Amino acid sequence: MHIDQNILDKVNEWLTPTFDNQTQETIKEMMTSAPKDLEESFFKNLEFGTGGMRGVMGVGTNRINKYTLGKNTQGLSNYMIKSFPGEQLKVAIAYDCRHNSNTLAKVVADVFSANGIHVYLFSDMRPTPELSFALKYLNCHAGIVLTASHNPPEYNGYKVYWQDGGQLVPPQDKEIIEVIEALNYNEIKFEANENLIEYIDVAVDEAFAKSTVENASFNTPKEAKENLKIVYTSLHGTSIKAIPGVLAKAGYTDVNIVPEQEIPNGDFPTVKSPNPEEPEALTMALALADKIGGDIVIGTDPDSDRLGVAVRDTDGKMMLLNGNQTMVIMTAFLLEQWNRAGKIDGKQFIGSTIVSTPMMLELASGYGVECKVGLTGFKWIAKFIKDFPELKFIGGGEESFGFMVGDAVRDKDAVAACLLVCEIAAQAKASGTTLYKELLNLYLDFGFYKEHLISLTKKGISGMQEINQMMIDLRENPMSEINGQRVVCIEDYENSTSRNMFTEEIESISIPKSNVLIYYLEDGSKICARPSGTEPKIKFYFSVNTPLDNIENAKEVEKQLDQKIKNIIAEMQLN
Repeated sequence: MHIDQNILDKVNEWLTPTFDNQTQETIKEMMTSAPKDLEESFFKNLEFGTGGMRGVMGVGTNRINKYTLGKNTQGLSNYMIKSFPGEQLKVAIAYDCRHNSNTLAKVVADVFSANGIHVYLFSDMRPTPELSFALKYLNCHAGIVLTASHNPPEYNGYKVYWQDGGQLVPPQDKEIIEVIEALNYNEIKFEANENLIEYIDVAVDEAFAKSTVENASFNTPKEAKENLKIVYTSLHGTSIKAIPGVLAKAGYTDVNIVPEQEIPNGDFPTVKSPNPEEPEALTMALALADKIGGDIVIGTDPDSDRLGVAVRDTDGKMMLLNGNQTMVIMTAFLLEQWNRAGKIDGKQFIGSTIVSTPMMLELASGYGVECKVGLTGFKWIAKFIKDFPELKFIGGGEESFGFMVGDAVRDKDAVAACLLVCEIAAQAKASGTTLYKELLNLYLDFGFYKEHLISLTKKGISGMQEINQMMIDLRENPMSEINGQRVVCIEDYENSTSRNMFTEEIESISIPKSNVLIYYLEDGSKICARPSGTEPKIKFYFSVNTPLDNIENAKEVEKQLDQKIKNIIAEMQLN
């Protein structure tokens, strides 16, 4: 097959003595036996997306390996040395259960230390939110997590955090990327200064657990905690290092762990995908809940920043909540707790994202607080906390099963969210109701909102071209009517414009640029199209709503909303 010259140039660079013999031999083998794989491995450089940088592990510029991560780390080191002149720089590093995470974490630690930077390296795998906490707890300048979140086993990744404990955001991310891209691979300092690498574990674990219990506990009676039967699965991930201990410390005694998924394992052998957004991932946990009469099921992804929740419906059957539903339940509970404590005075806010449920705006309005809405990714919610120090952050989330309680951790945090949802469930059960009925009561007060996500995977070069074309078509040939409802407005975040489809009036959008389109229909429905920042996917988010006058009508109303979503999907030919 023909391979472009620019790809061959990159390949030839990787066949020089800068790269180790094993890397060179692997490339030579690919040149003869797998030229298509070679092309995929080198056709571009791995890029920072919504949640850092993720990719398939292997050789090449488009793969996760010691050289691509080493180059990132060298560039970040150079940037930090320039940004903090004269300071003793400190970084914290954590990693998850994925293959090679521990060895790649050590490579990253080596490069930092070789540049005179003090490294706090966790001695074993830890949840991502603990890294965010540790960074601030140890007064570090930056932090790194080696994780690919819920991606398949062949993936790994690299997430960068800054002094505030949140992930990198513009303009810093672009400034650092420019430094990285200006580097040559032979400039990477791989020779560690072991004196600058300090291993951390128990002391930080205990501080993290203490902080979590303090932030996510809300005066639930001891008996109520002991009466809640919890089924929990770590899906072979790192949350097993934190969640059981936090729940025990908070007073929850009836925690039933899915034994087949308890041991961390980067192959994630019992699931197709270790993603609590996927119903299949919680199959074993749901079976255990039915067997023992569990009240609530909680599952977390490999790096423990997302959580999936299942509760009993009005018929007593286990049902999976989506990320928008758990976010609404937890946010409403926090708002009510703050309100009862007399702590709401208009100087508070909750956080959400442009692809999440509009119901968050209704909650904020109902409690007299602001709802700040940012781009997809928790780095934007963390940025709100930094940018508005005069406002107190209550909590917030995004539709992709992430939530943050307060600001002790500046990223989505399944450890605190797990405790919080148990607090809500325990208090509901003690009051003779259920967590699901609490959700239905919110629908009575604020309207029944129903959301749905379609994620289309398009791999490789051709897939990237297909995704680009889909966005071009939606942007340049917009639909004027969907499911019998006129499109009233289109927000284009790449062009920073909001276009009124009736008057053709165009207003500017102040949110940072991103390749996202949102269609608003005249009945209040919302459709969002967004290529993933970390995976070869394009995602479509749907939100529909209608008033709910009686809980007894909830099932029928939900059917109507589900049908409306199906009709929209069919008309957009996304089946």
